[in-house]
Amino acid sequence: MKLSIIIPVFNEKKTLREILDRVLAVNLEKEIILVDDFSTDGTRAIYPTLSSKEIKIILQEKNQGKGNAVKTGIASATGAYIIIQDADLEYDPKDYIKLLDPIKEGKAKVVYGSRFLGTHKFSSFSHFLGNKFLTLITNLLYKSKITDMETCYKLMPAELAKGLNIKSKKFDMEPEITAKILKRGNKIMEIPISYKGRAFNEGKKISWKDAFAAIWTLIKYRFAD
Repeated sequence: MKLSIIIPVFNEKKTLREILDRVLAVNLEKEIILVDDFSTDGTRAIYPTLSSKEIKIILQEKNQGKGNAVKTGIASATGAYIIIQDADLEYDPKDYIKLLDPIKEGKAKVVYGSRFLGTHKFSSFSHFLGNKFLTLITNLLYKSKITDMETCYKLMPAELAKGLNIKSKKFDMEPEITAKILKRGNKIMEIPISYKGRAFNEGKKISWKDAFAAIWTLIKYRFAD
């Protein structure tokens, strides 16, 4: 079962090589789709040095946002299942294996890696609370029982991912994906994962301001598609 790993990249020169090494080290059939959202910090100089046949590189001609990068990656995916991997070191690719287990066993169609069920370290208390609050709103609006709506690790069939018609261009992509998965009647199974959040001075890009867009996105897709 081939897994397509979508990695949206924007100015990740410091961490890109290491995260790629970690992803490549995971023993499973896979393709890695790097979608560079017009990096300007020297990240693009790394790509010509990558030799793995498992890596596919897509260069955006202008900065269009994480949501657009993920949408581009999904459209190019050829695997049976898709997962998103941030280009930093917050998430551990070793967790792919246990996320895939319920799929292989026929116990789930969509699996999320929950930071709150596993070992986690958030960069700030406000980030921790923000994630909890957005997940609560998700559960209230969509009558779900998940613990981590904003997780990066969303594993789903490629057919489902390609049919979501993602419209969000920025970080509001996360609530849009979850909203549409739930609205289409899909149950989400959660598996504990490890997480080590990075601070803003380490390159973290999402902030508390993005929470307002996330709330609006959750409300909007409860009543629209």
